[in-house]
Amino acid sequence: MGSLSAFEERLQYPRARRDESIVEDYHGVTVADPYRWLEDPEAEEVKEFVEKQVNLSDSVLKTCETKEKLHEKITKLVDHPRYDTPFKRGNSYFYFHNTGLQAQSVLYIQDDLDSEAEVLLDPNTLSDDGTVSLNSLAISEDGKYMAYGLCSSGSDWVTIKLMKIEDKTVEPDTLSWVKFSGITWTHDGLGFFYSRYPAPQEGEKIDAGTETNSNLYHELYYHFLGTDQSEDVLCWRDQDNPKHMFGSKVTDDGKYLIMTVEEGCDPVNKVYHCDLSSLPKGLEGFRGSKSLLPFVKLIDTFEAQYIAIANDETLFTFFTNKDAPRYKLVRVDLKEPSTWTDVIPEHEKDVLSTACVVNGNQLVVSYMSDVKHILQVRDLESGSLLHTLPVDIGSVCGVFARRKDTTFFFRFTSFLTPGVIYKCDLSDEAPLVTVFREIDVPGFDRTSFQVTQVFYPSKDGTKIPMFIVARKEIELDGSHPCLLYAYGGFSISMTPFFSATRIVLSMHLGAVFCFANIRGGGEYGEEWHKAGALANKQNCLDDFIAGAEYLVSAGYTQPKKLCIEGSSNGGILIGACINQRPDLFGCALAHVGVMDMLRFHKFTIGHAWTSEFGCSDKEEEFHWLIKYSPLHNVKRPWEQKTDAFVQYPSTMLLTADHDDRVVPLHTFKLLATMQYELGLSLENSPQTNPIIARIEVKAGHGAGRPTQKIIDEAADRYGFMAKMVDATWLD
Repeated sequence: MGSLSAFEERLQYPRARRDESIVEDYHGVTVADPYRWLEDPEAEEVKEFVEKQVNLSDSVLKTCETKEKLHEKITKLVDHPRYDTPFKRGNSYFYFHNTGLQAQSVLYIQDDLDSEAEVLLDPNTLSDDGTVSLNSLAISEDGKYMAYGLCSSGSDWVTIKLMKIEDKTVEPDTLSWVKFSGITWTHDGLGFFYSRYPAPQEGEKIDAGTETNSNLYHELYYHFLGTDQSEDVLCWRDQDNPKHMFGSKVTDDGKYLIMTVEEGCDPVNKVYHCDLSSLPKGLEGFRGSKSLLPFVKLIDTFEAQYIAIANDETLFTFFTNKDAPRYKLVRVDLKEPSTWTDVIPEHEKDVLSTACVVNGNQLVVSYMSDVKHILQVRDLESGSLLHTLPVDIGSVCGVFARRKDTTFFFRFTSFLTPGVIYKCDLSDEAPLVTVFREIDVPGFDRTSFQVTQVFYPSKDGTKIPMFIVARKEIELDGSHPCLLYAYGGFSISMTPFFSATRIVLSMHLGAVFCFANIRGGGEYGEEWHKAGALANKQNCLDDFIAGAEYLVSAGYTQPKKLCIEGSSNGGILIGACINQRPDLFGCALAHVGVMDMLRFHKFTIGHAWTSEFGCSDKEEEFHWLIKYSPLHNVKRPWEQKTDAFVQYPSTMLLTADHDDRVVPLHTFKLLATMQYELGLSLENSPQTNPIIARIEVKAGHGAGRPTQKIIDEAADRYGFMAKMVDATWLD
């Protein structure tokens, strides 16, 4: 499997110190943690470890002959104009546009769809290297002001700034220590709600973005324009529940503030509401007060998800999975909170994905049917179907609709469609759908490729959908390099999307790329999610392994030419699968993965993931986790009883120094463990496939990464893949 014969001499692996004294007792089971010292990102020894690993990786990447060619071809194909769906605020339209290789997309404003657009905010001017990105924005109802959140180096920490739109002046208002927050304006234009964590105590050293401290005691605030953050109104906190997180939304009529309360990452939340119009002195009356807003608790249990879609006075419509794992729309009158009625009942097979109101009393809803989107217009009052809109096979994303508008926009993409933005006019009886913008990629000929969706059986017989993208009329003779990707967690659905990078792999390496919609995702609703969570996590691994076996048995590839890839939750997947089936893969790329399943809950926002994985503090859940935790299941394959010699596939673990979502210590500890257990610093280790890491600087979990960093990383990891699976360059 891609042996070290490709290298002139054996790699010189650094030796990392092992502290054998650190042993923890988990419910009577002792577990060693010899690399716990790697958990401190500020320690000099950790920085030295990182430097040595970077040097090792560089020495490997220098030998990857196709890396520079890939870099050139990816750069060329990525260099095309890209647009996001336009949205309307006040009397103006706003949209994001990237000319091609700009580090960050630029926000434009125009008076109407035919007028000339002007730059409103260019994040590329905020840093020399493009590492400051726009995280969020909200424009006041009258269109006069924009509050926007900036993050640096990909960190989850956000700084909110304020701009006067008319003359594009940045106001002095600056809000810090913001994280996991929306921004929602009151309709009087005097200010907005946002969420944040308490500032560090005096003397507490925090390098925002590289710290590992747990994020606790989220709070909801209101900021008045032109005031210092210290004067912001504290609207809600819950000192008894430090893990709770608060989201807020002002209703379309400006009357109500809806607050959602979440504790973990499960699609469940509480719902509280506050009638802003009933406050005797408005929000002004709370300035300098220690009183919290008088919220009324509509839903006060974590048993289902509720998202407010619309309201007419006290009559609210919610998107929910309450007694509906494939979701539905329901209605409740705040005056009679115990009586709920279905507006759109749960579908027998398809998953209701999104819903929003447009044109007064019409709903735009999207369904997911076997991982492909269907778009409909329905009646808000009755839920009855009015129109099904023509949509190709792929993904509908970026729907922008407002209740007061007769038109709405949506974006369509697929594996072979870079992006089409549609405008839909509902002013006449029949909807008029027209192409507003179409993204063109010079040098890409979609007719040269084919997309196939297959349904293969997993270990327990469950049928798993998988998309296979390949050149047309390829021979199924097992000769092709193949890239298999999956996520499988947190109820997140992986629907078709265009990737210039992966198209380059097909064009120039003859690669087949595949997306397996394994359990744990949301592709078939909450039942599909739960079948891959908590005690059922092994189902995700079985589904993925079965997908790899299908690709081999169907003749698309063979183990030594099969590369597997996953990110974040998908990084766990890759780490666990190479432990369980090292014989099945030639190469593995694991991005920003949660690799220490026994201690993840102790760092930054990790405690929120216990709803998905469980927690080692609980005995039963510890036993789920220890069985597949990538860090705790590294073994020497050649010592297992098999008919043939087996070693780990060539592996690249990817992380970033400012990833404060899945902190880099996960990757560092797994890397040190693999290199030690496989004896890589010894002269005679049977493990000849390289085990390396790519450690990015001034980058985070993935969001906000500048275009150049995205291209550089893609060239590195796929250059590594090409060498390890012995892919031939095709012009």
